[in-house]
Amino acid sequence: MSNEQQQYHRFDIFQRSEHIILLVSFTVLAVTGLPQMYSQQPWATVMILGMGGIETVRIIHRVAAVALILGTIYHFVALAYRIYVKRVALTMLPGLQDVKDGLQALGHNLGIVKSAPRMGRYNFGEKIEYWAVIWGTVVMVITGFMLWNPIATTSVLPGEFIPAAKAAHGGEALLAVLSILTWHFYHVHVKRFNRSMFTGYISREEMEEEHALELEEIEQGLPRVEPNPEVINRRRRVFLPVAAVVTVLLLIGLYFFVTFEQTAITTVPRQPIDVFVPVTPLPEPAQ
Repeated sequence: MSNEQQQYHRFDIFQRSEHIILLVSFTVLAVTGLPQMYSQQPWATVMILGMGGIETVRIIHRVAAVALILGTIYHFVALAYRIYVKRVALTMLPGLQDVKDGLQALGHNLGIVKSAPRMGRYNFGEKIEYWAVIWGTVVMVITGFMLWNPIATTSVLPGEFIPAAKAAHGGEALLAVLSILTWHFYHVHVKRFNRSMFTGYISREEMEEEHALELEEIEQGLPRVEPNPEVINRRRRVFLPVAAVVTVLLLIGLYFFVTFEQTAITTVPRQPIDVFVPVTPLPEPAQ
């Protein structure tokens, strides 16, 4: 089998499902959010009208936000399972070696360093993207709640926090879109189309370039210590009820996130307003 044909398993169906949820929800959020951010621009007006008007765009945006939060909850529950029950290595944590790999890669691309870095299961670029997604999601959820529930927010915080949340929400969204269109899109789709998040498998050529250390471990046949099935079952009996309780609490929190309040427009009932009419007619202006 040639190097191009030889494949290595990289992502399971659950990890690929997480990626699909993130891909779809992020795309919908970007397509519906940026036109609202730049609503005064002609292109934004055309996009909003093309999607059914501003109210429809707002509803779609919020549905996608809920999908993103649900995907995030699932990710952390699944991650906790792999860490506690299966005792997988925390290969996504950044370290000093990632700094060295990044500097070596930069030097290699500039022609200063002869060889490219040999990296493990997740290279420095993938770790940067992962933690950027985590940070961005936290910022978007917090500021999104403030914008979704402005009355509740201003009951405990000064009113200036609402425009500040709007600026942070839009700025983080723009930064995320630009990073996807430049860094991620180039490395995953332009430089070489990495299909591993869709097929679950990665080619040997990609492994040699991006994950040489992991490839070396695989080819050396280093044994992977599998926990005893009894130990796995014991850990699972502890994990599942705790995870179920935490998940239910998070879902309740998401429900309150969505339904905590209505906007001020629908909360305050319409009331008749008396137009001021002076009792005494005003004098005629002097000729």
